[in-house]
Amino acid sequence: MNVKEYMTYDATGLAALVKKKQVTPEELVQAAFARLEEVNPELNAVIQTRQDQVLKDIKQLDANQPFAGVPFVLKNISQGLENEPLTAGAMLLKDVKAKTDSHFVHQLKQAGLLMIGHTNTPEFGLRNVTEPALHGPTRNPWNAAHSPGGSSGGTAAAVASGIVPAGGASDGGGSIRIPASFTGLFGLKPTRGRTPVGPGAGRQWQGASIDFTLTKTVRDSAALLDLLQIIQPEAAFQTPLYDGSYQEDIVKRTSSMRIAYSVESPVGTKVSEEAKQAVRQTVKWLSEQGHQLEEAKPSIDGIHLMQQYYVMNSGEMSALFTSLARSLGRPVKPEETDIVAWVLAEAGKNVTAAAYTESLDAWDMAAAQMAAFHQTYDLYVTPATAYSAPKIGELMHSDQEIATLLRVSSLSMKAQQDLIYDMFLKSLTYTPFTQLANLTGQPSMSVPVHLTGAGMPLGVQVTAPKGKEDWLLRLAAEMEVSSIWKGTNQLNE
Repeated sequence: MNVKEYMTYDATGLAALVKKKQVTPEELVQAAFARLEEVNPELNAVIQTRQDQVLKDIKQLDANQPFAGVPFVLKNISQGLENEPLTAGAMLLKDVKAKTDSHFVHQLKQAGLLMIGHTNTPEFGLRNVTEPALHGPTRNPWNAAHSPGGSSGGTAAAVASGIVPAGGASDGGGSIRIPASFTGLFGLKPTRGRTPVGPGAGRQWQGASIDFTLTKTVRDSAALLDLLQIIQPEAAFQTPLYDGSYQEDIVKRTSSMRIAYSVESPVGTKVSEEAKQAVRQTVKWLSEQGHQLEEAKPSIDGIHLMQQYYVMNSGEMSALFTSLARSLGRPVKPEETDIVAWVLAEAGKNVTAAAYTESLDAWDMAAAQMAAFHQTYDLYVTPATAYSAPKIGELMHSDQEIATLLRVSSLSMKAQQDLIYDMFLKSLTYTPFTQLANLTGQPSMSVPVHLTGAGMPLGVQVTAPKGKEDWLLRLAAEMEVSSIWKGTNQLNE
C-alpha cells in the first residue's frame, strides 16, 4: 500500500483491509512512518517514535481484534506506555518514563492498535496551543504558520496530516475540541467517567479532564468509544455504560430535536464573523433536517465560572509542584518551567481548602443549571472556537508580560487570581466556549463545518446532556454525509 492510498482510509477502513488480508500490518506501519518522515520535520507533531518496538508488537496481534494492525499515536501526557517517555511537554519531566501502561492505553492495545509514538503537547497540557520549550512548536497541516491548537495539538496535526487515521487525545478545557476545530477533525469529549485512564489517575483535574481520541471520521470515534467505555472499579467517576453499540447506532436517523444555539461568548469576548457564520449555516442545515431551533443560552455567569476553573488549576499545579520539589529535593525554579505553570503553582499556595471547595461548588451549580436547560433543549450549539487557528507564537507571552507575571508571589490571593485571568485572557478569547462541558461533565463535540476565507477550518460545537454521546454521534454522522461537512479530506486531496 502506498502512502497516498493509506491516507484515504480511516481506522475502520484500514482494519477491514487487514481482516480481508488485502494489506498487512507491516505495510500499514511502513506507510505511517513514510508519511511521518515526509511531514513531521515541518509539523513537529510526533516527538518520539518506536519503529523497532511496533514491529515486535505486530507479532502479538490477534485476528479477532477490531483494529488489528492500525497505526495509532498517543498523547504525551496521561497516556503512558510502559518504559516509554512520558514528559507531559515539561522540561522537568524530560527523563521520565511510564512505569506501566495506563488503563486507557491497555484498552487500545487490546483492540489491536499499534502505537507508533507519542505526540507533542504544551507543558502539563495548560495551553490551547502546542508550543512547549522542551519539544518546540507543533504546526498546523493546513498552514504551517499557524498552530493546530492544544493541548492535543500534536495528535491533531498527526491525524490531519495523514500520519495516522486516529490518535489519543485528552480534554480538560477543550483540548480535544479546540484542535479539532483548528484542523478540520471530528473531536468528541465524552461524558465524565466514560473513559477512565487509571490506575491511580481517576481524578484528573477533579473530573474536568477526560481522555479520548481525535479522528477523521465519526464512525471511528463511535467504534473507539465502544471499546473505551468501561466501569473501572477504582475510578473516581463512573457513568452507566451505553446499552447498545455507538458504532451500529450512528446509522439511526435522529428524530426531531429541540436545539438551542448562541454565538455570544460566555465571557463577553469578541467572536469572529467566520465563527458566527459557521453556527448560522449549521442552524440552517439543522432546521432543514426538521429540528426545532431557537436562539437561547443558559443563564450561567461565564466569567465567574472561569475564575473558579482557574482556582482549581492553581490548586492542582501547586500540588504537582510540591510533588516535583519533593522528588528534586529542592523547590522548582521559574526558569525550569512554562510561565503559565509557574504562576498557577505559586498562586495555588494561597488557595485555601474553602476556596477550592467553593470552586467545585460553582461547577456543580453550573451542572444543575445545564440540566435544567436541557429540560427545554436537547442540544446546545455554539462555535467550537471563536476564531480559526492562531499563528505560531501569537498566544505565547512576551518577555515584558513574563516579567509582570513573575511578581505573582508578592500578591494577595485575589490579586493572584485576577492576574491569572488576565494571563489567560488572550487565549480565552480564541476559545471561550469549550470549558463549560468540562466543568459540568457533559459530552460535547466539535464538528468540521466551515472553512474561512483564508482556507482555514473552524468547527461548530454541539453539547448534549450527560450520557447522550449517542445523540451527538448520530447527528455528526448525518452531517458527515452532507454538504456541510468540511473535514480533512479537503486538505489531503
